[in-house]
Amino acid sequence: MHLDVVDLKAFYYRTRLGRGAQSALQRRLREMWGDVSGLHVVGYGFAAPFLRPFLSEAERVMSFMPAPQGVMPWPPGLPNLSALVEETHWPVQASSIDRIVVAHGLETCERPRALLEEIWRVLAPGGRVIFIVPNRTGIWAQRDVTPFGYGRPYSFGQLDEQLRTHRFEPETHAAALYLPPSHKRWMLRMQASVERAGHRMRAHHVAGALVVEAVKQVHSLPRGLRREARRPISILSGLGVPQPKPEPGRAGRTAVDSR
Repeated sequence: MHLDVVDLKAFYYRTRLGRGAQSALQRRLREMWGDVSGLHVVGYGFAAPFLRPFLSEAERVMSFMPAPQGVMPWPPGLPNLSALVEETHWPVQASSIDRIVVAHGLETCERPRALLEEIWRVLAPGGRVIFIVPNRTGIWAQRDVTPFGYGRPYSFGQLDEQLRTHRFEPETHAAALYLPPSHKRWMLRMQASVERAGHRMRAHHVAGALVVEAVKQVHSLPRGLRREARRPISILSGLGVPQPKPEPGRAGRTAVDSR
C-alpha cells in the first residue's frame, strides 16, 4: 500500500529528520553515480528528493509517481518534470532510460514482479537502477513515524534474489540512516556525525535504508552456438535429388526406347 504523496512531501521537505534523510541518501546516490552527463534519468515512487543533484548534469530527468500514491509538481520553481503513471505501464519506450532510482516504490507495490518487469523493459541494455528500500533489521522499519516504516522491508539477500530472478545483476550495496528515527532536537543534532560513523563502520544491520545498485542483464547466445546455427542444415542429407514426375504413358520407356 502506497503512502499519500502529501505525507511523503511533508516528511522530506518539512521535517528536520526528513531533510537529514534526504541528504544522507543523496550522498549514497552520488557515490554510486558520480557523473550522469548526457544520460536519461528517471525516478519512480517518491524519488524526487534524491534527483535534484542530477538536474544540472543529465540530458533529461523525470519523476514518475504511482497513481495510488498521487503526484506533486516537481522541481519547485522550475518547469514540471513529474508525471502520474500506472505502476506497471510507464509512458516511455522500451530500452530508452539509462538510470532509474526507485524509492518508496518497490516495498509498497502490490505487484512487485510486474514492476520489476516494467523497469527491465524501459531500461537500456547495460542500464543501471538503484533501489532504496527499508532495512528488515533496522529500527526505521519497526516504527511508523517515517515512510520507511511501511511496506515490505528487505535484507540484502532477499532483494538480490528478487532482482536476479528478473534479470538484474546486483553490483553495489550500501546503507544509510543510522540514527534511530526521532524528531527530538538533541538526537537530530547528532544526525550528520552518526551517519558518517555508521557509513565508515559499514554497520548495515542497524541502518534504516538499504541502497542497492543493479545492472540490466541482456543475455545472448554464445558465439559457438551462433556459428553452429549458420551451418547448412544436414537433417535431409543422404536423400536423392528430386526427379520430375514422368508424363502419363511414358513411365515404362527406357533410354533405348527414346532413340
